[in-house]
Amino acid sequence: MRRRKAKKIAILPDPKFNDTQVTKFVNNLMLDGKKSLAFKIFYDAIEIVDGKVEEATGLETWKKALENISPNVEVRSRRVGGATFQIPTPVRDGRKQSLGMKWLIGYSRKRNEKTMAQKLAAEIIAAAKEEGAAYKKKEDTLRMAEANKAFSHFRF
Repeated sequence: MRRRKAKKIAILPDPKFNDTQVTKFVNNLMLDGKKSLAFKIFYDAIEIVDGKVEEATGLETWKKALENISPNVEVRSRRVGGATFQIPTPVRDGRKQSLGMKWLIGYSRKRNEKTMAQKLAAEIIAAAKEEGAAYKKKEDTLRMAEANKAFSHFRF
């Protein structure tokens, strides 16, 4: 490689739960640099989840939901002799977490509840129960990888 490897930026933990994973999620949730609003939306959503789910706390439910929707394999396009194949590849841990967060936020924005906190809370609860659009996206990704398993020998 010609260039040096990029430095990883240290992410500070969030003020309420003291967790760096929460900060990463809030950074993905944030629009137009409004981080305090993103934190408010996230904390309100966790409170709503806390009220609706009895078995675990809101943060534990959110972590379980993220774990449920994080993909283990994905397909990547690769040209081999003029034809493009979808080759299943395992997903790195950082990308797995990042994809899960993006899917959870993206599908919660498309929901029909009134506020963003309610939308996010509903999607978190659905993902923790292995339901909802974000979980379906993970299942579709897995199904696509299974269908293209025959081309996995092209992976280098």
